[in-house]
Amino acid sequence: MSITIKNRRIDGPYGTIPIRVHTTDGDARAGLVWAHGGAFFGGDLDMPESDWVARQLAERSIAVVTVDYRLAPIMDWTTGEQAPAQPGERFHYPVASEELTAAFSWAAASDIRVPGWAIGGASAGGNLAAGATLRLRDNGLPLPSAVLLVYPVLHSELPPMSAELHAKVTTLPDPDLVGADAIHRMNLNYVRDPAGLGEPYAFPGGHDLTGLPPTMILNSDIDPLRASGQQYGAELAAAGVDVLMIREVGAHHGHLNEPDNPVAAHSISRMADWLLSGLGFI
Repeated sequence: MSITIKNRRIDGPYGTIPIRVHTTDGDARAGLVWAHGGAFFGGDLDMPESDWVARQLAERSIAVVTVDYRLAPIMDWTTGEQAPAQPGERFHYPVASEELTAAFSWAAASDIRVPGWAIGGASAGGNLAAGATLRLRDNGLPLPSAVLLVYPVLHSELPPMSAELHAKVTTLPDPDLVGADAIHRMNLNYVRDPAGLGEPYAFPGGHDLTGLPPTMILNSDIDPLRASGQQYGAELAAAGVDVLMIREVGAHHGHLNEPDNPVAAHSISRMADWLLSGLGFI
């Protein structure tokens, strides 16, 4: 199947937003606006979690718009302090969140022919996708047909890990750099103002989730952020939202950045199958 890839710039609330549009030579069977991860301060359209994921989904007849949202300041994981050298201008919340919202609204109004547009992202990108969905709901704007969250960070404070998850996390090379304290530092670096940690569009977990679209949460098995994904799935279910939650056995956080990893390919298949058949797009 032939894929057409076009780099574009669209109008956004803070200036133009670079996007990359992936379409196929036939009619798309679904559409997805997708945000990469990178702890809110890293990543770009060329990283595998963006480019490779989009190409894989496009080969399965899913039109994908990837978004190069503005990044937060680079931080030191051990202290939370900003790095002294910052390439380019850096932005705190709500910039990236509002840019992803704008990108979804652009796609929904575009002439790209799809049966419906989903929104999604990985890690920090999953956070942005979930927050954008709440903002669209609250502003009475067209909602995504579905929400796809992959190893997302959704709570301002990492929920407690189960004994089973904690035991797996302790096998990581440096579990302290991915634990609750590190997640708190990352989240605070994103919002800058501690009051922002309580903003529902910044961290949707623990807030009103009623009326949201069907959601798939794909958690990595050996990943502290699985605690956030699992908690959010329970919150969605309690709010009456249709939820599919999957644990990718043996996977670590960020495995979609590893195209040669069979687990990454397995996750792509799960994502595509859900977008295509789970939502009645075929």
